[in-house]
Amino acid sequence: MILGEHNWHTLEVAEAIQTLRADFSGLSQEEAQHRLAEFGPNELVKGERISAWAVFFGQFKSFLIIALLVAVALSAVLGEVVDAVLIAVIVLFACILGFVQEYRAERAMEALKKMAAPTASVIRDGKEVEIPATELVPGDIILLRTGDRIPADARLIEAINLRADEASLTGESLPVDKVIEPLAQDIAIGDRKNMVYMGTAATYGRGTAVVTATGMTTEFGKIATMLQEVKAERTPLQINLDRMGKWIAIGALTLCFILAGLGILRGHEILEMFVWGVALAVAAVPEALPAVVVISLALGVRRMAKRHALMRRLPAVETLGSTTFICSDKTGTLTQDQMTVRQIYTNANLIDVTGVGYEPKGEFLLNGMSYDPGEDAHLQALLNTCSLCNDTHLTLVEDMWQIKGDPTEGALAVVAAKANIWQHESNSQFPRIGEVPFSSERKRMTTIHQIPEGKVAYSKGAAEVVLNSCSHIYKDGREKELTDEGKREALKIAQTMAGDALRVLGMAYKRFPEEIESSETAEQDMVFVGLAGMIDPPREEVKEAIKLCEQAGIKSVMITGDHKLTAMAIARELGLLKEGVALTGAEIDNLSDEEFEDLVEKIEVYARVSPAHKLRVVEALAKKGHIVAMTGDGVNDAPALKKADIGVAMGITGTDVTKEAADMVLTDDNFASIVAAIEEGRGIFSNIKKYLMFLLSSNIGEILLMAGAILFGTLIGLPYGAIPLVAIQILWVNLATDGLPALALSVDPAAPGIMREKPRRRGQGVFTKPVVILMAIGGIWSCLVNLGIFKWALDTDRGMLEAQCLCFLTLVLIQFFKAYNFRSDRHSIFKIGLFSNKWLNLAICWEMILLCMIVYTPFFQEPFRTFSLGVVDWVIVILLAGTIFPVLEISKGIIRWQDKRSERLVSA
Repeated sequence: MILGEHNWHTLEVAEAIQTLRADFSGLSQEEAQHRLAEFGPNELVKGERISAWAVFFGQFKSFLIIALLVAVALSAVLGEVVDAVLIAVIVLFACILGFVQEYRAERAMEALKKMAAPTASVIRDGKEVEIPATELVPGDIILLRTGDRIPADARLIEAINLRADEASLTGESLPVDKVIEPLAQDIAIGDRKNMVYMGTAATYGRGTAVVTATGMTTEFGKIATMLQEVKAERTPLQINLDRMGKWIAIGALTLCFILAGLGILRGHEILEMFVWGVALAVAAVPEALPAVVVISLALGVRRMAKRHALMRRLPAVETLGSTTFICSDKTGTLTQDQMTVRQIYTNANLIDVTGVGYEPKGEFLLNGMSYDPGEDAHLQALLNTCSLCNDTHLTLVEDMWQIKGDPTEGALAVVAAKANIWQHESNSQFPRIGEVPFSSERKRMTTIHQIPEGKVAYSKGAAEVVLNSCSHIYKDGREKELTDEGKREALKIAQTMAGDALRVLGMAYKRFPEEIESSETAEQDMVFVGLAGMIDPPREEVKEAIKLCEQAGIKSVMITGDHKLTAMAIARELGLLKEGVALTGAEIDNLSDEEFEDLVEKIEVYARVSPAHKLRVVEALAKKGHIVAMTGDGVNDAPALKKADIGVAMGITGTDVTKEAADMVLTDDNFASIVAAIEEGRGIFSNIKKYLMFLLSSNIGEILLMAGAILFGTLIGLPYGAIPLVAIQILWVNLATDGLPALALSVDPAAPGIMREKPRRRGQGVFTKPVVILMAIGGIWSCLVNLGIFKWALDTDRGMLEAQCLCFLTLVLIQFFKAYNFRSDRHSIFKIGLFSNKWLNLAICWEMILLCMIVYTPFFQEPFRTFSLGVVDWVIVILLAGTIFPVLEISKGIIRWQDKRSERLVSA
């Protein structure tokens, strides 16, 4: 038996049964075994597994890691065992971290498998049996009851008041009423109401269905396939650091050995220049880069965790800081995922209700003024209907209000409780003695209660259905005849409320002094009492978060499986919908890739979309050069989360699948936490940039100093063969500047206005024009000052030792000054606070203590070629080194002026 692609939702029940070669009495056990052999078990299969060793050794492919391993060997050759061990530990730590991050991808499939139903009720050989869900095959007849997890994709052949929660697959916030009639072909998965899908759940009623797909061919399985096929892309930071490390290492090693060769030609011994060249190479290669990056990211992650954002992949922190688009799921991310009554219509009054979610706190407002529901008999009658005609219970669990049952009924129970009408008290006072259950055909529910005067029926349902069953209306304190005009007025109000994306229910009651003849009698000639409009409300803090994102140059977009009208109303309330551009999944399907890419930057709301649509949106934005963050909580979000530059999952409502596929998890499910994460991400990248500016400008200064002395020494009057620094001095400068001061820059406070800056372009690295200019100026000035003091000392007959010592001290102090200058590549150090980084202050103080020990301790003076300086020498060294400070500050001022001038020209 071979099954091709079928639009099962378009087929009649009998036609679906015939196509599947099934039978209403179920498959025989023999046929089921044959099909199991043909189609395989009903489970999610993993992609080809990569061994743990392969993942681990793959970490050593980075050129920067390779260069650092060479640096380990060179340091060991020099006898710098501590340095070699330190570099080796850094390399090993970076590789282990990368291994852990990559290996977690394997767990995404495990999480998907856990969500599959473990058992299924199925008819085999005409009898109902319970079998492992993995043994289901296409053509099996399965039985569904309230609370069951759907074990496979299936076409319904019977649905008795059946509703299914499909939020994890489609994003639909409300349970879907199921039918068995065939449907149109070109409709979204969320609208295929005669189908049920693996991984979703039956929340109400019961049903019977014939299995149409199992395992990897289910909609759930297709998501699993996409998760396997989607390749997690490297972040811009990873790409930039690897590329930069490669060129720095190649350039530095090449130049150092050229200089060493020239030194040999100028008369220095081969061994001396080999050691000198290796020392300069070790100093030039940024061996502290992985440590600074890891520490910057790790500390940033700690700060983010305190602000409810948990990072699963460290390098992704930086990418979040450069995000240009946030594609956010609606239900549970932008909204509360808790249906809430917003508006009530009774006695010709529109009453607003405040409060959100299931907490029974809020006010009733009439014309904007506080309104006491206890003094309005009409409102009391409506709220009694909400409380009594209700099968859902509101409970307080660990200081958190929750509902047990249907979200719509939960909203009605909450609004009644806001008026101090509690279900347990109402049901105790007016016990239920009968009911007419809800069905999708009747679109209403009625309960019958005992009261002192007799009996009363309370009914709720679709507004037009309830109104058509009413002959009277409770208005102006009495029951009046409901005229056609009165019905039209109530329906007009209902339509207005629906236009605001509210789900509207009509409420009615009927008193019976005697016995009720039948349930049909209870729903005839009822008294209309009013309307209740509800919605899954936006999170209060999201609106401000979206404004902050807009200020930061980030566009927020809603992507949801919900209806277009509802999505647009929520988006409008949040401030997302500005140009009014919204598309449905069906409309996306009608666009070619080129047409969609032309529109994608303008679209603000996507509604009724499938997982494939979400993936297409992310890919189209990526082609436009955007760095995309995708938020979500359902299984349907997982492939897009993995494909996006940053996948953001919800920690509370999110599925395990989504969390495993995501780069970041919001522990409070709060969209606003993304803004905090963005700020941290920008700050972290900024700190890495500060470190690189400081380090490379220092390295440029060192290499130019040595190259200038060797290449142009005779031209500037230096003695033949004179070199400003010896090998051990170069190594100490490297350790002093690349150590604690560099690490202190990794925890530098964020610059003012960091959230008013536009995101970096995709592919834009650290080396922007201002950064390169500042590094070059810092390096060149350092070279000139140090060559100057070296030449001055020799010209004044201080001798080679004192000249090298003064040059050594001036170089160290220049780099300490640079550490403060490079706390920003744009802002003046006085604007951000000269000493506002306490860790940098402590680092410089500690390094100065060590420097003084080297200068004044006899044990260190000979190897480090130092002498005990007097006050005059220190004044000369400090003044010359301090010249770097105004030079760099003036340079930043010129850069700011040029930027403002460019902005004015662009705006003009």
